[in-house]
Amino acid sequence: MPDLVTLGEAMLVVRASAPGRPLPGTPAELSFAGAESTVAIGVTRLGHTATWLGRVGTDAAGDLILDALRGAGVDVRAATRDPDHPTGLLLRHRRTADRVVVDYYRDGLAGSRLDAAHLPDGLIESARILHVTGITPALSDSAASAVHEAVRRARAAGVTVSLDVNYRSRLWPPGRAAPVLRALAAQADVVFAGAEEAALALGAPSAHEPGELGAALRALSPAEAVIKLGADGAATVTADGFWRAPAVPVTQVDPVGAGDAFVAGYLSGLLDGLPPPDRLARAAGCGAIAVSTTGDWEGLASRADLAALSGGDVRR
Repeated sequence: MPDLVTLGEAMLVVRASAPGRPLPGTPAELSFAGAESTVAIGVTRLGHTATWLGRVGTDAAGDLILDALRGAGVDVRAATRDPDHPTGLLLRHRRTADRVVVDYYRDGLAGSRLDAAHLPDGLIESARILHVTGITPALSDSAASAVHEAVRRARAAGVTVSLDVNYRSRLWPPGRAAPVLRALAAQADVVFAGAEEAALALGAPSAHEPGELGAALRALSPAEAVIKLGADGAATVTADGFWRAPAVPVTQVDPVGAGDAFVAGYLSGLLDGLPPPDRLARAAGCGAIAVSTTGDWEGLASRADLAALSGGDVRR
């Protein structure tokens, strides 16, 4: 029985190693990225079990992604390969030292061709948590059907459903996204959203306070709502009250993946039965470690990392 099952897209990443416009001969690194796979690795680093469902091509990029996920301890046995469509591609570079530029090549490729038929019987029903995001239903009609079917199965089996709104304006406009995200939030037990994402799903002004946004999300039916506030920390609203936690002060190296690291930390706390303030604290620590390292998932925190975060600047 996996602690967490998640499904979504994973893409090959080509990441330029130095700031500036990419030119012929610019050194680069190969990796992979995907919000859901990052969460799966994150909870695994924290001592839990995770399964990732997705679709990659029968190509070298697909081999790299599946091998890396296996190496990180994530179960990918139920992932599928697409013989007709290649794995998606993400190009990243720093135009300046503090500005990251990301280009996606994903339309019609393997990740977007995930379908409800690719969900194996019994796996989602055996999980403790199903985690989905607002990215996958934006990829294609078939990917949206897979998300809705996964949520339906989880709810029928009494599995906790986690949703990270994770709105991507380059994938779909607000008017098309809002009703889908609102419907998913209404079926989730835990909803994660930035303040603007929560406002989008609710059709509310983004100026609302975190507590108000969380309470409005909970009114849709979630047991708890978590509002991610970036450098201002995070807040959670449950039936028992409202809690807020500051961000952990660190030097930012790479902001990409921090939100997924935060989600992994929070869900880890939920799996461990921690109360909301402690879940927030673990999530904040995971997010801080993620932004102070390079890569979408490479710097995700372990429990030892979190313990060391509270120590001094030098560990002897």
